[in-house]
Amino acid sequence: MHQLTTILIDDQPLSLELLSDYVAKTPFLHLVKTFTNPLEALALLQDQKIDLIFLDIQMPELNGLQFMKLLNGKSKVIFTTAYPNYALEGFELDIVDYLLKPVSFERFLKAAQKAIQLSPSLFPTVAIPQHPMSFPDPVLFVKTDYKIVKVFIRDILFIEGLKEYVAIHTANQKIITLQTLKSLEDALPNESFIRVHKSFIIALDKINSIERSRIFIKDAVIPVGETYKQYFSQIINNKKLL
Repeated sequence: MHQLTTILIDDQPLSLELLSDYVAKTPFLHLVKTFTNPLEALALLQDQKIDLIFLDIQMPELNGLQFMKLLNGKSKVIFTTAYPNYALEGFELDIVDYLLKPVSFERFLKAAQKAIQLSPSLFPTVAIPQHPMSFPDPVLFVKTDYKIVKVFIRDILFIEGLKEYVAIHTANQKIITLQTLKSLEDALPNESFIRVHKSFIIALDKINSIERSRIFIKDAVIPVGETYKQYFSQIINNKKLL
């Protein structure tokens, strides 16, 4: 099978570790190297053709937007960032996709498939999986205080928006992070998690009971917002929980 040569550029080692794991689980990607310093990546690109780059935006030596301009279209680029405000400028630079951290494997795979679909003449022999792949115990990496915390998706009960912050509730802890509720919604598998209120995302398999417009998960009572009621009812009926 033909593979897309790939490099990862991010100044956070944990982000590189997660993305490296995702690349290893994607048959049509071949990881050439990872970089915490974008200047070192530019040096490699002077000597070697790379098909696809996963590129962080906020980096001290050279930010992702500056890197893109120096790259001058030599490789396909997918942005990976915690900052949604760069999306418009990124797409104006003709990037393949824009991934908001924390990045789920499902979302990563869709972006990688898009890179192939946008270049059929360059990669005519690549076999694209028809269904998202999965692997045991998928995780999210989220910023909290001055560190990055690994959260097993299976442990999440619900996620609560708190103005500038987001609280991820598990059975054993509450993790406060600066991630947006929307970025977490995009990162989580949509067959297992659903937005039920402007301030709440819940894990469907963690529901204990439902009473009118209230969802009971462990000791928490979560309201169902008016704009989410119809869709939530459809999901519940389809799963035959009522």
